[in-house]
Amino acid sequence: MPSDRLLLRGRILTFQSEPQSVDDTSSHVYIEDGALLVENGVILARGTYSEVVAEARDAQIVDHRPHLLTAGFIDTHIHFPQVQIIASWGAQLLDWLNTYTFPEETRFADEGHASAMACRFFDLLINHGTTTSVAYCSVHKGSANAYFEEAEQRNMRVIGGKVLMDRNAPDGLRDTPQSGYDDSKELIAKWHGKGRAHYAITPRFAITSTPEQMATAGALVTEHPDCFVQTHLSENRNEIAYTLELYPEARDYLDVYQSYGLLSDKMLLGHSIHLEPREIDALAETGARPVFCPTSNLFLGSGLFDDAGLKAKGIVNAIATDIGAGTSYSMLQTLNEGYKILQLQDQKLHPLQAFHWITRGNAVALGLEDKIGTLDPGTEADIVVLNSRATDAMALRMERATSLSEELFVLQMLGDDRTIDEVYVAGRAQKGGKALSYSMQEGARALVS
Repeated sequence: MPSDRLLLRGRILTFQSEPQSVDDTSSHVYIEDGALLVENGVILARGTYSEVVAEARDAQIVDHRPHLLTAGFIDTHIHFPQVQIIASWGAQLLDWLNTYTFPEETRFADEGHASAMACRFFDLLINHGTTTSVAYCSVHKGSANAYFEEAEQRNMRVIGGKVLMDRNAPDGLRDTPQSGYDDSKELIAKWHGKGRAHYAITPRFAITSTPEQMATAGALVTEHPDCFVQTHLSENRNEIAYTLELYPEARDYLDVYQSYGLLSDKMLLGHSIHLEPREIDALAETGARPVFCPTSNLFLGSGLFDDAGLKAKGIVNAIATDIGAGTSYSMLQTLNEGYKILQLQDQKLHPLQAFHWITRGNAVALGLEDKIGTLDPGTEADIVVLNSRATDAMALRMERATSLSEELFVLQMLGDDRTIDEVYVAGRAQKGGKALSYSMQEGARALVS
């Protein structure tokens, strides 16, 4: 029988803190000829190949040189039931929801359909290097079961929840305050803390929940404080105006959630673009996490996320694809568009910061940096192998690259699923165990950080 101990050889990059500049070498570990020793889904050792191979004993050696090994990517806001409406033409948020999203999500009442889509959804995530997702399921309990069951089959660390929505949605896509509460309680009991699964209490957004349902969401948060909470905030000007019509007593949009006791460092707030000063102060005070969704914000014409302004207040920002208004499953392409949005505001997303964001940075936003987001010994062996010469355009550009940061920027701007050479989920290869057996000299010249 083959050993379940793996020694993965390649160039290693992992982060210890958020980089402060493109020249910040203290924030990360880069090992030119490195190795990871993996067993039972956990990283046992990390170091140079010559150091780690001495501990490997009967480990199977998989040589990924000259490729780069990083922690698996983490997507902190994605809509599982929207996999078949990505790239649906032309509308802003509220029209897009009514035209595309809601009709599509009604199909997830069929549990067979939900299960089939869950399989394809996770295939797409893995093919793009994403090993952890934070997902909205549909209003149907069966869609959440399908999501968690498929993740369990693959031993993936995931977060998710069925949406709570009892108004402003079509027939077949509404629950009630009581049924939403009951279904959520049942799903929490079944999935939260089982294996690598976490539950997220998920009021879709204020427009689709009555005050009565918001109160039951608050009760769920009180009863299950270790669960995550996810919703949407201030994505679109018309959305904000409509929310304040529905909740005339609220000081602002965020106050709808705050007044029902939903805000904490376990809360993820998708978009968070058009924020008032009081809302920003409340985010800083409660530790709630805004989630930047660049491709979606551009696609729907929603606005520009102020990453630097929020960080200056001590707020921890996550980043995500927001499929299906988001236009790519790739966290690399998400970084590409995020770079451009920040450029428009004279803010910089340098490549070390970018790769920290989609690995350790998102793990910090989730409070899971002790488990995922790094290649530290003792953490879970979710690993991505990146080929910075995967396309002709990338290979041509890489002929002129002379540093690790330059290589990362090539990956950030030109990379996509073709760049993902292999993915390990809890130490198990997901793409057929592809590996390279040639030497470093037969690959590209070494890069220095």
